[in-house]
This record gives sequence, C-alpha cells and structure tokens, in this order.
Amino acid sequence: MTPFSRRSLTVAATWLLGWGTFWDSAAHRHTLLAQQRPAARTVATGALETLQLRPNFYVIAGAGGNIGADVVAKAQPDGYTVLFCSSSLAIARSAYRKLPYDALRDLEPVTQISSRGNVLVVHPSLPVGTVRELIAYARARPDQLSFGSGGGNGSSDHMVGELFNLLAGVRITHVPYKSGPQAMNDLLNGQMQTYFGGIPVNLPMIRAGRLKPLAVSLGKRSTLLPDVPTMIEAGVPGYEVNVWYGLFAPGGTPRHVVARIAADVSRQLKSPDFQARLTALGVDAAGTTPAEFKALFTREVETWAKVVKAAKVALD
Repeated sequence: MTPFSRRSLTVAATWLLGWGTFWDSAAHRHTLLAQQRPAARTVATGALETLQLRPNFYVIAGAGGNIGADVVAKAQPDGYTVLFCSSSLAIARSAYRKLPYDALRDLEPVTQISSRGNVLVVHPSLPVGTVRELIAYARARPDQLSFGSGGGNGSSDHMVGELFNLLAGVRITHVPYKSGPQAMNDLLNGQMQTYFGGIPVNLPMIRAGRLKPLAVSLGKRSTLLPDVPTMIEAGVPGYEVNVWYGLFAPGGTPRHVVARIAADVSRQLKSPDFQARLTALGVDAAGTTPAEFKALFTREVETWAKVVKAAKVALD
C-alpha cells in the first residue's frame, strides 16, 4: 500500500444536490464523495484546506446519497476515498428495505465536521402562533395539514417531521419534493402549511414576514433566531435534532490514516476564521475524534430506526 501522503490528495465530491466520484489513477488523486447544499460546499472545501487540497466536485446523484455511500464503502481502504455526507446516512440504514452496503460495517467514521438546526415554520394564513397551538390545531384535524421535505422520502427533512408527529401525538401528512425550492414555493403559496427546514434556508423568508417560525430543533436557541424557542421549550419534550455533516472512510481504513485526517480537519475547523465563516452560514463547527463521531453515528442509527418504524417508512 502506498504511504499516506497529503501531497497526493485531491478532492471530488458527491451530493449536496447529487454529486459524484472520481479517481485519477495517474495523478493518484484522493476522492471525496459528498452530500451537500449551498453551505455544505463551503464546509467541505474549507474544512479540507488544512490538508492542502483544492477540492474538485463531481456529481453522482440518486437514491438519497446511497449510490455515493456504496461507492465509498466498496473503495480501497487506503485513505484516498472519503465520503462527506449528512445525517441522512443514519436514517437510510433503516428507511430502505435493502441497501448494497451496511453503514455500520462498511464505513468508518472519521470526524463530524459541522451541524445545523432546523426550524419549524408555518404559512402566515395558519391560525397558530405557537407550537402548542399548532399541536391543538393538528389534533383537531388529523391528516388535514401537511409538511414538505426538499430531500423527499427518507431525508432528514422528512424524518424530523415524522419525529414531531411521534412526540407531539399528531398526524401531519408528509409531502415529498424533489428539491427544497419546490417545497418552499408550495409553502409560500399556501399549498402546504408547515415545513421543517434548515435555519439558514428559511431565514430570509422569516425576516420578510412570509413565514412564521414556531421553534428550532436544537437543544439551545439559535443565534440567528434568538427569539424563537427550542422545540423542548415550546412544549415537545425530547425533541432535539442536529443535522450534521461528516467524513467517512471505507471500512478497514488504517486507524492511523483515519486519525490523521480527523486531526488535520479538526485543526482547521477550530480556527477562528473558519468558525466565523460557518457561523455566518448558520452552521456550527464540530471537529470530533473518530471515536466520538462513531458513538454519535451509532446513536443516530438507533434513534432514527425507531422513528422510521413508527412512521412506517419503507423505501426501495
């Protein structure tokens, strides 16, 4: 096996909107498969600056990021192929009837890069101003209200809504969309009433008065929405969700390689300049050790499996 060298690494990414994989054997280029959205590209590229890389992004779309995850799971465990993905990976393990890989067995957690919260927003026409009022309104109208998800069935936006249904004891119908802009358009037009989306994405519409924020999913209030309570404060005990992004290597990647990538990325994430860049995007830097990230991922897999079962989600 070729010795691990930062100088031989380059980065390609797969998803945030799709993304792909790439291997240039002649140049011995490192591949990063990433799941993302606008902020995620900044997170991915910035976090890897310390590795002296200039990330290049290539697209592999489909199956909620599972295609990219499968490519990494089957890649050589040499540290030159890494998956950058969101917490949807933890959901996929139970949401899909059959996957060509096992995330707990075939992928090695490297480090959590960042996390961000969701905010529950409603259309201004809905006669509710608090989460408790929404719960009462929804209980009186089972299956009559709807919430959308930009990532479609099995996405984190979908499952945070199902978690709300479970913990609040309501039945708000999920409507899957192919993209966040499509979901947002229908929400703004009043074709659906509620949405559990990322704080940075919803912030402009909240500030413009076109959406009403009721609660954030975090364990503490967001600095971007300091007057909006957490879901727990708003009356839903046990509701706390952080949508995270992290790096995974193929299972079997040498521990010293995993540790080196994690340490270098963590060093960059903890720099004041980079933390300021993430804060401006409504994202919190993490930079955990491989062991810490593995513990988080294992807990998330178990947590979302319960929600998937309660919501009767079964995807092909």
